[in-house]
Amino acid sequence: MRIGLVAGPWIPVPPVTYGGTERVVDTLARGFAAAGHEVLLAAPSDSACPVPRVPGMRPSSPGALNFSLSELSHVARAYDGLQHVDIIHDHTLAGPLYLHRPQGVPTVTTIHNLIGEDAVDIYRAVGRQEAIIAISRDQASHAPEVPVTRVIHHGMDMSAVPVGSGRGGYLCFVGRSCPDKGLLEAITIARRAGMPLKIAVKMREDDEVSYFRDVIEPMLGPNEEFVGEIDNAAKYRLMGEAVAFLNPIQWSEPFGLVMIEALATGTPVIGTPIGSAPEIIEPGRTGFLGDTVELAGYVEAAAALDRATCRQAAEERFGAERMVDEHLQLYRDLLEGRTLAGLPDAVAVHQNL
Repeated sequence: MRIGLVAGPWIPVPPVTYGGTERVVDTLARGFAAAGHEVLLAAPSDSACPVPRVPGMRPSSPGALNFSLSELSHVARAYDGLQHVDIIHDHTLAGPLYLHRPQGVPTVTTIHNLIGEDAVDIYRAVGRQEAIIAISRDQASHAPEVPVTRVIHHGMDMSAVPVGSGRGGYLCFVGRSCPDKGLLEAITIARRAGMPLKIAVKMREDDEVSYFRDVIEPMLGPNEEFVGEIDNAAKYRLMGEAVAFLNPIQWSEPFGLVMIEALATGTPVIGTPIGSAPEIIEPGRTGFLGDTVELAGYVEAAAALDRATCRQAAEERFGAERMVDEHLQLYRDLLEGRTLAGLPDAVAVHQNL
């Protein structure tokens, strides 16, 4: 197949530091190419993904994050360069709304964000004509009126991720500086457990800086070590030596890629049973889920979990090969005109997990 991939304009593919969606697009591009398919990637020009790319794209623009006009301009350039592919897989929000796309080329859209009320009408209309991928059953359950074609969990290449010893004597938190990610709760959990906490967060946008300055920084004491935003190698070292990874999210996160990164290093996850977490963490095997107030009580049990089992579960359930294969099967179904089963009742599917 000749596969066109469209990433967003704000972060290069792969990302240098923060960027879950871009990491997934990079994994898909490499996986498709390794499987013998032709890949053409539309991404910011400063991307380093080793596949052919659409020429004429602009450099990444993190300062314009979520700015619609910037994304529309990027999408227009992307589709102009994808005239001769067999199928297009779009990972942007604006892409499905762009009318001047190659005629007769099937398009797949992955929804990477929570499907809020303001987006339901858009995706419901898109789903009448094109395939839609949800990244978790929980994500799909929040908008059952959106005709989701497939649920495909994210995956990652774990071959370069070392399994740590877990003997660092600390807990860790990796995420973004905002209330939804549960950093404030992580600080409380670590203190209740009597364990040091190492914190690595993305803090670029004004609201992220303000939240850290006004809420988090005044809370920091000798129990917490702030290490800032770090690259992959440093992140995997941080996770791998931690006793456990804290993920007390406070919102219905569509897919917590950071959880499978922690499991890949062998580190169990302690978090809240919100969003995709119950689809990722197997309580008593790869971590524990519970209300924020009880999570400190799971630290000792998490330390006793088998780290090799955490890594094995990550490889078997969230490896790159599984994710690539599921996408390729969907593409074949579309190109061969097969009827897709879809998820007519995503809420019921979620409840049956």
